[in-house]
Amino acid sequence: MRLLKHSLVAHSAALLLAGSLYAGDGTYTITTTSLKEAIETLSEQSKLPYIMDMNILKGKKATPIKNVEGLEKALKLLLEGTGLEAVIKDSTIIVKQKDDANVALDAITIHAGSESAISEGTGSYTTKSMRTATKLNLSTRETPQSVTVLTDQKLEDLGVTSYQEMLSYVTGVSINRWDERIYPTARGFDVDYYLLDGMPTYTISDTTASDIDLSIYDRVEVVKGANGLMTGAGNPAVGLNFIRKHANSKEVKGEVEVSAGSWDAYSSTMDVSAPLNEEGNIRGRLVAKHEDKKSFMNGYEKTNDIVYGVVDMDLTETTYLSIAAEYQKLDRSGIRWGGLPAFYSDGTRTNFSRSQTVSEDWTYWNSETKALYLDFKQYLYNDISFNLAYSYRKLYSDTSLLYFGGTVDKDSGTGEGYVYRYVNDALYNEQNIDVYISAPFELANLNHEIIFGVMRNTSDMKYNKWGMDYPVSSLASPVMNLYAINVANPNLSMDYATTPDKTTQTGTYIAGKFSLMEDLKLVTGLRISDWKYKSDTGAGDKEFTNELTPYAGLIYDLNDNHSIYVSYTDIFKPQSYKDISGNYLDPIVGKNYETGIKGEYFDKRLNASLSVFRVEQDNVGEVTSQFVPGSTDYAYEAVDGVVSKGFEIDINGEITDNWNMGFGIANFEAKDADGNKISTKASRTMANLFTKYTIQKFGFGLGLNYRSKIYTGSGATEITQDAYILTNAMVSYDVDKHMKLQLNVNNIFDKEYYEGIGSDGMVYGSPRNATLSFKYTF
Repeated sequence: MRLLKHSLVAHSAALLLAGSLYAGDGTYTITTTSLKEAIETLSEQSKLPYIMDMNILKGKKATPIKNVEGLEKALKLLLEGTGLEAVIKDSTIIVKQKDDANVALDAITIHAGSESAISEGTGSYTTKSMRTATKLNLSTRETPQSVTVLTDQKLEDLGVTSYQEMLSYVTGVSINRWDERIYPTARGFDVDYYLLDGMPTYTISDTTASDIDLSIYDRVEVVKGANGLMTGAGNPAVGLNFIRKHANSKEVKGEVEVSAGSWDAYSSTMDVSAPLNEEGNIRGRLVAKHEDKKSFMNGYEKTNDIVYGVVDMDLTETTYLSIAAEYQKLDRSGIRWGGLPAFYSDGTRTNFSRSQTVSEDWTYWNSETKALYLDFKQYLYNDISFNLAYSYRKLYSDTSLLYFGGTVDKDSGTGEGYVYRYVNDALYNEQNIDVYISAPFELANLNHEIIFGVMRNTSDMKYNKWGMDYPVSSLASPVMNLYAINVANPNLSMDYATTPDKTTQTGTYIAGKFSLMEDLKLVTGLRISDWKYKSDTGAGDKEFTNELTPYAGLIYDLNDNHSIYVSYTDIFKPQSYKDISGNYLDPIVGKNYETGIKGEYFDKRLNASLSVFRVEQDNVGEVTSQFVPGSTDYAYEAVDGVVSKGFEIDINGEITDNWNMGFGIANFEAKDADGNKISTKASRTMANLFTKYTIQKFGFGLGLNYRSKIYTGSGATEITQDAYILTNAMVSYDVDKHMKLQLNVNNIFDKEYYEGIGSDGMVYGSPRNATLSFKYTF
């Protein structure tokens, strides 16, 4: 192996003379992805010169590290996956090619996901790559669609721990909370599909109010618009991909975090990783959390328990296996079902306290999730790999609810309208399997990749039992007084049941990235989907086959930092309407056209994009005046539906080693076929900013969230929330290399606003609140 002595310019000579100052137990942080620059930086930090053949660095990227103790460990992590190794000899860092027998293994990354996308430990607000849009390993700049990611570091800085909290920081998504449930929309369409490790899931459905905890996830990848290539059925809104944490460490490490916050909110979390054998090729990780909190809402209490374990195994040099299990128990009592009444009986607007809810101490909304995961990867030849992923999730939920709808007498507080008392007991099972082959290859000195796979998803409602009490209220004989609610627990029995049903979706897909020229890339793919719904009684059974979902995008590199792109993709959504012949209408098709410019700055540590989009829905069912044959149901016909258009701006990453930035603006305008505005409960313009600057041991963060006006209804019954801005702040202090204190304050100026509005009510957003956390890392 040819080794060239690094040029002994003045600064290198100085480093040699300072060799005696070297301390192997120093702490090292490297943020650059350029391997050459990373080694130079490490050389400066350790005060040791280096020797290496510059030719072996071609095409090599460094793995960023943060607060790694010891030079040897820092070098090992920095060179991971490069096929290179480093030794320290005679106070000099020597970087060389590994022995030929080991090169094949170390040049391959054997992990459940792309290691370059792992956000833990990077301290960054962005990642090198993501697979959510196409399953191809693409950087955000190479992805011909508007994409972003919420990294481990950004979620930590924001103090965000749950899915519902997180959605507030996804630019372009309006939450529209109604109780423990939220009804998010994006680009004017309902958000109705989610992914876990790239596979569709319905157990994060907002109607179940499961609100998954984020402590077991490394990051959340977001694709704006249609994402049918990977998800199959859904709306052209936004795709959210939750990527689980894995056991990647060959040394014992972990963290313990405790926090206390407003309204008696307390939590404790433990996250420990360790090798399970001497070689470290079998590794384990355990995450456990307990949360106990109240709320600004009177009588509300919540407990949350999570346990997650994963074992990752490098069975051979080319074989990887991961097995994981998850358990979450979420109990909430004193909960609301719907919002507060919006109007007094004289037609004027109500003015309730934010702490007021329509609830009683016997109300609850509980859920329990159990899940198993399996990931397998086998390298067949060079970088060609066979991949298999499987997941099984079981969601159990039970509720006892109280609801009031109507108006309120201003003087007495008595309600004029109706009261529901309701109980429910339900169980859902879900299974996913995804099998695909990934084949990167080189042709004409250009890099390409093809992926071919088959995916199957089943969502099985085992049972859904319920009971309801529906007395009618009047001013003469009130059932509820909104000023002093006192509604007895009806102890309802579950006398009714929904027929069990099962939805099955299969998809065969192919996707490819082709370098047409050095500066021009084509990303394209096609999915063929079958979708089937079947109930135990046969009522409502329907099936759609051979639904085609194309994907195509071109990316042209203007220079080293900028690319322009154009793309088309779509997504389909089955519907239950029948036409005049008695046949089900074809699924709605959501078409997504997009173009924009993307940039990478500061050695690819900062990603920026500007996108312009147009989304269309076709085949939307519209009622006719005729009937379905042999039925009293009106027939429907397929027509063109909603058109949404707008733009989005996203900037995420590091401006300097000490300055992180997350910024986004989204604007859309959506109208139906008659030119009427739709989705008026969603802000047309949104902006999110969160930036953090670090000065020595201190970190300072500031966040601004802007939402434009929303409304529902018209005339005297219109409910409006004017535009508003929420201000958040964070301060952290590194006590030492192991201990960290962090204070988050949200809604600093205590802005009063509605987080959700409906036809006859509204839900207040959280007042000013604070959380203090302490984290110990080892």
